[in-house]
Amino acid sequence: MNAIGTIDRPHTHDPQKQAPMISSPSEPFGTATHDVTITGANDSRQNRNREMQLIPEALARAHMQERRREAEAEHQAVRLVAARRMQRRAERVSLRARRALAMAVMQ
Repeated sequence: MNAIGTIDRPHTHDPQKQAPMISSPSEPFGTATHDVTITGANDSRQNRNREMQLIPEALARAHMQERRREAEAEHQAVRLVAARRMQRRAERVSLRARRALAMAVMQ
């Protein structure tokens, strides 16, 4: 071929002066080449975009779960402190009752 220019950079942009497109004899008439884009690539790109849009939601969900765990742990700690306080108070009341009983028996 002695045509000047390439497909991407033709020698001229005038369609009348460009070389005509000649199909090869091995290619049947009327066949169109399939589109180069692959649907799998588009699907993965779309899924990636969807995942990127869902990242803030996932982060917020993880943050709320962490805060819920912290609140439950703090609530459990508060209940434990209250239970120990009530146990000490019950022990003091029991000791006072035993002393009062011993004093009553001694008299």
